[in-house]
Amino acid sequence: MANNFVKEVKENCCAVNADKACGGCWGADFGKKVLWTFAGVLLVYAIFWLGTTIRNNIKQYDFIGKADKFERQIAINGYGKVSGSNDIAVTTIGHSNTDKDVSKAQAENKKVMDQILADLQTMGVADKDLQSNYTIYPDYNYTEEKGQVLQGYRVSNQLTVKIRDLSKVSAVLGLAGKYGATEVSGLNFTIDDPENLKNEARKKALEDAQIKAGQMAVALGVRLGGVISFSEWDASPGPYPVYSMMGAEKGGGEPGVASGSQDVAMNVSITYEILQ
Repeated sequence: MANNFVKEVKENCCAVNADKACGGCWGADFGKKVLWTFAGVLLVYAIFWLGTTIRNNIKQYDFIGKADKFERQIAINGYGKVSGSNDIAVTTIGHSNTDKDVSKAQAENKKVMDQILADLQTMGVADKDLQSNYTIYPDYNYTEEKGQVLQGYRVSNQLTVKIRDLSKVSAVLGLAGKYGATEVSGLNFTIDDPENLKNEARKKALEDAQIKAGQMAVALGVRLGGVISFSEWDASPGPYPVYSMMGAEKGGGEPGVASGSQDVAMNVSITYEILQ
């Protein structure tokens, strides 16, 4: 049946175009249909593209002259501070000497510092609480006649001592004079592990911020939602040495030393969402 339909179409085509071959008539008609179909598809795409462009331009026009919509939020700061007693002392004992023979300078320096180290160990100071800074460098002297003249080689050994038993502070400092150490510097008191105090200070700062946030919400007539952001920073003042001459005032041979205390403070900043 389909073959009869095709044959009938060809006969009609040849009847209308008697001067052309039937095969050419059939090919021209099919080509036109393909071109019209392709043109129709292009037209649909063009209409779709034009509609999308117009819609986007309308949306952009709606936002012209309008401010961006910001999140409704409020930031609150909190502060917390705690005090803790200083539980360790840090000092430095050192010896420096010069000799034209490097080995002799080293041997003399070692003799003094070994005696100090031995006494520190006897006092119960652990190796982990001792740190040496050992240097050797040429020692020059300048004169107008000879200019720069090598005097010898200076050996310097600076021993930083962390004293956990504060009752032994005076005894540790006395080692310098006992063995002829040339340098004693710095007696600073501090807290060995301040993290626990920081946690307490942080807790107080958070409580302070929450109280302020509640008061602010009531004053503004709004409700607060969840936390959007949080930040914190250490607000503790720097450590400072504390000295006391109580022993000297009483006529004692060794001065007493007061360790004092230290403040640990934290600041926090919390940003809350405003629900209404």
